[in-house]
Amino acid sequence: MVLLPAVLQIVGLLSACSLGSVLEVSRWDNQEVLLCARMQAGEEFVLAFTHSVNRRPVYDTLRAETDHLIIVGSRFDAFGAGMPETSTAEGTLAVGEDGWLEWTVNRRVPQIVVRVGRVADHRLSLKGCEIHLADLAPPGTPLRLRVRRAALTDQMKGRCIP
Repeated sequence: MVLLPAVLQIVGLLSACSLGSVLEVSRWDNQEVLLCARMQAGEEFVLAFTHSVNRRPVYDTLRAETDHLIIVGSRFDAFGAGMPETSTAEGTLAVGEDGWLEWTVNRRVPQIVVRVGRVADHRLSLKGCEIHLADLAPPGTPLRLRVRRAALTDQMKGRCIP
């Protein structure tokens, strides 16, 4: 029985060891973690989707910081419902060299909640991978994206993309 305290101490140390920050995608309703990916502070990723009204692509760029997200901005090639039409105090709208509209916001947020779309085909582009949110949860499911500290046990359980 001398081993039991030593094993418990090792497990406690492993749980406390941090992998650093991770982007976590979880279900909003029951907090089930569906995906996590190790992120360096300042690392960007894209949430892409098809606009529900004009059926044109939208690319939202987000940046992971140590304990929050930054909504950097959006790129889109056509105006649609809910899309910015001009610069405001909230953000700047410009036309890029390629003709795409670029909305720059740089807004700090603790999390983003997105409902998996039936038409939108929401996709995360990170770490060289494209992940369809509909592969993680059925359409209509609200998902939470946030940055948090991850423990070594998350990696051991295979829940994190290195």
